[in-house]
Amino acid sequence: MERVNLSRGARPSPPVAGVLVGCLLTALAVVFATSGRTDSPARTVTASGTRVVEVTLANMRIRPGTIEAAPGARLVLRVTNRDAMRHDLRLASGQATPMLDRGESATLTVPPLKGAVDGWCTVAGHRAAGMTMRIKPTGGHQAHAPSMNHQAMGTGGLDLSAQPSAGWAPYDAALKPARGVREHRVELRAGDRELEVAPGVRQTMWTFGGSVPGPVLRGRVGDVFVITLVNDTTMGHGIDFHAGSLAPDVPMRTIGPGERLTYRFTAERAGAWLYHCSTMPMLQHIANGMYGAVIIDPPDLPAVDREYVLVQGELYVGVPGSQDQVAKMREGRPDAWMFNGTAAGYDHAPLTARTGDRVRVWVVDAGPSSGTAFHIVGAQFDTLYKEGAYRLRKGDPGGAQILDLAPGQGGFVETVVPEAGHYPFVDHDMRHGETGAHGILKVTP
Repeated sequence: MERVNLSRGARPSPPVAGVLVGCLLTALAVVFATSGRTDSPARTVTASGTRVVEVTLANMRIRPGTIEAAPGARLVLRVTNRDAMRHDLRLASGQATPMLDRGESATLTVPPLKGAVDGWCTVAGHRAAGMTMRIKPTGGHQAHAPSMNHQAMGTGGLDLSAQPSAGWAPYDAALKPARGVREHRVELRAGDRELEVAPGVRQTMWTFGGSVPGPVLRGRVGDVFVITLVNDTTMGHGIDFHAGSLAPDVPMRTIGPGERLTYRFTAERAGAWLYHCSTMPMLQHIANGMYGAVIIDPPDLPAVDREYVLVQGELYVGVPGSQDQVAKMREGRPDAWMFNGTAAGYDHAPLTARTGDRVRVWVVDAGPSSGTAFHIVGAQFDTLYKEGAYRLRKGDPGGAQILDLAPGQGGFVETVVPEAGHYPFVDHDMRHGETGAHGILKVTP
């Protein structure tokens, strides 16, 4: 949430440009600025002065989300709707704008501040989705003005339409062709790393290879994979490759800090396979980022123009292994859902294609607790491959709209994008899709 402090000396941060997919928000314990910082520059509002503050309504957000001013200051809010849908702004102190269409503005004069005043959009569901703000005095008495259902306002919500931090780079979703070798030797290092898991939100994750998901491994039926796992952490970890079939006793055992393990398997069957940490409690190890994908090509898999891989996982904000974080995992209450380790990351760094391209998207659901219903808005799938078998092939008279996967399952879909534009891809379970499991496929001529 963007914060504007008017107690010292700079202008509020400008609103961030909107994205194509509206974002629903989930409660977090901390407030983040849209710039990725936890505070915004400040300026002074004198008790006797009047200050006009520009307020924008867009993307299920009111920006700025917090305004601080000296007690007694007179604030005038110039409220502008930048969204395609209608919004308004009502204050708990009684002032309200009319319902505003896109581009329309209205002003609200805030009474002299004696305590915090909450504001929200009154359109059904918008307040619960995070369209809230707070005006509060700096210092002094902090009693609240009357407020409706303050707990539901989400003032600590995750702003998925905010800008990522400077220097953030998305996980590379482009899938390279299988190498022309029969034996693949890979070293995977288990390590803790601070990563950006949502725009402007960083936290320590448990990783394979320093990323979430870990590196994608790709091969063909009959290939041999020799994986060396190195534990660079201060706790035990193991690994389980669904792409192999073997007794788990030795290769999936937990190794301690500084230890190494060799895991060897033969890819006897095609598919999109999950790998993950095998150390108990697996719920925590997987939910904190220790998972990845192994792609074993079906025989005679044709080439396509663009090929991507998306690994969907749940995001639990908090210190890994802490009581509060683990409670959310056990109760199935993710703070967001992610494609390739960042909630809404591909809204800000779209995948790309050209008009007429055949696009193949591999999807693996890492869970650990929720499935996915993968869908590309504006596209139809003429090929669908799930759990080692084609359910639909190019040339069949029918089509598909969803690739549905339970936790641990994988597959791919293909589509030909017919014209230039922006094609959102989402988990069509809208609890997930509107809480981070969405991105953009940008198609150019």
